[in-house]
Amino acid sequence: METVHKSMETTNISGKGSTNPSVTILLPAFNEASIITECLTILVDQLRSLGKKYDWDILIVNDGSSDDTGSLAEEFAKSRPNVSVVHNIVNLNLGGALRRGFKKAQGQYIVVLDIDLSFGPEHVERLMDAAIKEDADIVIASPYMKGGKSTKVPFHRLLMSKALNRLMRHTSGINLHSFTGMARAYRKEFLDTLNLKTNNYSINPEIIHKAEILRGRIIEIPAHLDWTYQVEHGQNRTSSVRIFKGILNGLMSSFIFRPYGFFMMIGLILLLLSFYMIAWIFYHVSVVYPDIQVASEGFFDDRFSEAVSVVYNKRPHAFLIGGFTFVTAIQFLGLGFISLQKKRYFDELFHLNSSILKRTKDV
Repeated sequence: METVHKSMETTNISGKGSTNPSVTILLPAFNEASIITECLTILVDQLRSLGKKYDWDILIVNDGSSDDTGSLAEEFAKSRPNVSVVHNIVNLNLGGALRRGFKKAQGQYIVVLDIDLSFGPEHVERLMDAAIKEDADIVIASPYMKGGKSTKVPFHRLLMSKALNRLMRHTSGINLHSFTGMARAYRKEFLDTLNLKTNNYSINPEIIHKAEILRGRIIEIPAHLDWTYQVEHGQNRTSSVRIFKGILNGLMSSFIFRPYGFFMMIGLILLLLSFYMIAWIFYHVSVVYPDIQVASEGFFDDRFSEAVSVVYNKRPHAFLIGGFTFVTAIQFLGLGFISLQKKRYFDELFHLNSSILKRTKDV
């Protein structure tokens, strides 16, 4: 999709020739006119103390806002050379806004925050310190790990988020507590190799998924998710996460991590159910077998067939359910093995393509 942008030249707060690591704070914004100036002022005031450790700049992605978000962001950036703005003509959703920002960012590291500062500005320094100290490719601010907390988050949203993140943790096998959170620090060189595609909120799990394939170093730090500002200004804001879409995106992301796990789990459950029904049938056949009288010499197969017939006449549904669940279980298990094979092919191809992309950029 064609987009245009308007930005100002970014400069390091520490001046030219600095040896400090550089970081771009990336802020996607959609219809945030009611809070953007105040939040940017709070963020900049906090970041001034970072000048001795990191060379920072702020990049605001105005994602096709229909209010004054873009003009207010430009007005804020006029007197601040280390603040710049890019504009999407239409709303590209979170994934599109982040991918645009990742491409435009100039820092060695990128720290992504929500424009409403639900993760406070102090998290920039904490994320960067962890990235440098741990030599991490991705650092995630997690309110769900030990030491993290949340404040004034509506119960239904908190419950949904915790449930989806726990589901992703189990389905992916990755020892992380927060897959959907946006507050993160990225090593830009590593981020550029991920070749991201998602346009919606699933971009955050997609990043973890692809980073895991490339054996990126991903760590978490405890964080404070504070919705105090959102609760106070919620009526004036038009941007929100639709709960239903969030659930669907979360479930789909869980499926993408290990699709074969879902198929095999269903297949094993159905297989156990079919074995139970088959065992039930054989038990009742063994009960009636001694009483079976046949006209012929009474070979085992004749008496056994007659016993099966007697049980079938009494409980035909047991045969139907047992047979149906067994056949269905085999089909699901087969899909599981096929998806496992395809998942391995995808991982290998993605790893190969990322290596080629990196070498191409280095040339």
